[in-house]
Amino acid sequence: SGYLPSEQAQVLAGHAEQMEAHLESARSAAQLGPELVSGTVRITTTDTILHGLVAPALKALHDTHPLLAYELHAGNELASLTRRDADIAVRATKRPPLHLVGKHIGPIRVALYAPRKGAVRSIDESKLAATDWIAPDDALPEHPSVLWRRKHFPKVSPTYRVNSILTVMELVAQGLGVGLLPIFLAQRHEGLRALTAPLDECQTELWLLAHPESRHLRRVSTVYGHLSQQMALA
Repeated sequence: SGYLPSEQAQVLAGHAEQMEAHLESARSAAQLGPELVSGTVRITTTDTILHGLVAPALKALHDTHPLLAYELHAGNELASLTRRDADIAVRATKRPPLHLVGKHIGPIRVALYAPRKGAVRSIDESKLAATDWIAPDDALPEHPSVLWRRKHFPKVSPTYRVNSILTVMELVAQGLGVGLLPIFLAQRHEGLRALTAPLDECQTELWLLAHPESRHLRRVSTVYGHLSQQMALA
């Protein structure tokens, strides 16, 4: 009845309201319980590994931790964990960076594939040299599959050059030619037939990687641990 807050009191009241809001947020987070994990986890990998391994594993994790969200970066140039562009990387490499925390998932085996209903049914060098090839030469010039083909079929010039291994698989399945593919991905496709056994020269290794300082964050460790258990290579 007549008293008005001073300017200083109004400033202090504003701070008090912010403190109350933060306390309420903290109380809500604490009430989630230790079994619930929330937040956004950024994962970088290639489209092949994303579609063949990471996505199926994340689908199962969503049922257990529905409050988790994901930012998925798929491309040949993987985001940097050092700059914190991503929390987790799933990479095909024989030499993972030493400054990252890593777990070896297993070998990525590769074989030569043809369309199941195509005319090429065996590994006959003369026929393979004359058939159409699909390859990621321009996008991945140092890819093991590219190096293998150039070594064993040096006169072959791919009819279709694409920017991803996943596209190689889809074009082979559509009957456009033959191509080298990871077995873990190709064996699930009904439209493909393997022409060779696993090619040792094309084999590389799959690593699950994280930055040491973010590896133990609850949201990151939950996803990291799940991926390490669920991703399986044939």
